[in-house]
Amino acid sequence: MTIKGNPGKGSSGTDRGWADRAIRTITAENNRSADTHLYSVPLPEHWGIELYLKDESRHRSGSLKHRLARSLFLFGLVNGWIREDTTIVEASSGSTAVSEAYFAQLLGLPFVAVMARTTSPEKIALIEQFGGSCLLVENASDVYAVAEETAATCNGHYMDQFTYAERATDWRGNNNIAESIFGQLSLEPHPVPDWIVVGAGTGGTSATIGRYLRYHSHPTRLLVVDPENSAFYPGWLGEAAGKPTGLPSRIEGIGRARMEPSFIPTVIDRMVQVPDAASIAAMRHLHSYAGLHAGPSTGTNLWGVWQAIAGMLAEGRRGSIVSLMCDGGERYAGTYWNREWLAAQRLDPAPYEAVIARFLDTGEWTA
Repeated sequence: MTIKGNPGKGSSGTDRGWADRAIRTITAENNRSADTHLYSVPLPEHWGIELYLKDESRHRSGSLKHRLARSLFLFGLVNGWIREDTTIVEASSGSTAVSEAYFAQLLGLPFVAVMARTTSPEKIALIEQFGGSCLLVENASDVYAVAEETAATCNGHYMDQFTYAERATDWRGNNNIAESIFGQLSLEPHPVPDWIVVGAGTGGTSATIGRYLRYHSHPTRLLVVDPENSAFYPGWLGEAAGKPTGLPSRIEGIGRARMEPSFIPTVIDRMVQVPDAASIAAMRHLHSYAGLHAGPSTGTNLWGVWQAIAGMLAEGRRGSIVSLMCDGGERYAGTYWNREWLAAQRLDPAPYEAVIARFLDTGEWTA
């Protein structure tokens, strides 16, 4: 539904009438949307531990980034940055661009995604399906500057998810992802989880969940997983303040070559660095074990989940643990789910799949 009608100029000269209708359109879209499922993943009963995956792939734009895109658009609208003739520009590794293209189309605004040329063809096709266009760059570290320059030259607004993700979402509540998790757990055997496990792309999700846990005095701990080549994990350790690695993440959607402004290390209780092949192994194992077809960042989450559960077992603790299914595996049919592509990338998930299978059989983590 494209926003139409005569603009109503406010005293500041901004198009308040159009912005009011745009905000109402986005709010109505949210009101029509059901919450995403929280799946219970079976574990050995004698462990006394419940595992849940929140399936963010069920959003209309297909990923966890649907929530972020909605928040970024509302943030831009209430700040007066997005107007009726604004071109929306974003630097993205894929999923955020898909979701922002969806909301831009909803408002009748042009959208340009600046992404690395290595972004999966499936994601590029989705952006174009929602009416967006893609500007591909050779070096992933160039996406920031190219996006900013593109916005400046086309009467545009650079959404800058990596700066605004942590402040665009209300971490106190207001139907954010943390509030949703706790609401859906309310009738479960262990309604307050021991751990919530997420990855970091912008850092916005971990910032929202970590702040929510502290604001509501929940004892739940936050575990953030990070792929190879990412600056987040060394930054959390305090090593050279997250000095840029100069290398792109091979796990699409998470990990960054630099510490992003939205990443708040002080709200994180523990971080785990995950080998890329282990992320893919956990993604593939989830499909065979629970019938859930997810992308590689979900696998990164699960590698952290299995370690957190191993710690609970070692301590003799019963309880629950929650993580996210970030997007669907169909977006990566030609890459992470393709054996020839994995071989070309020299990624062998088989040894890591064996670690997971052995853990579920014995309850001992031996990686």
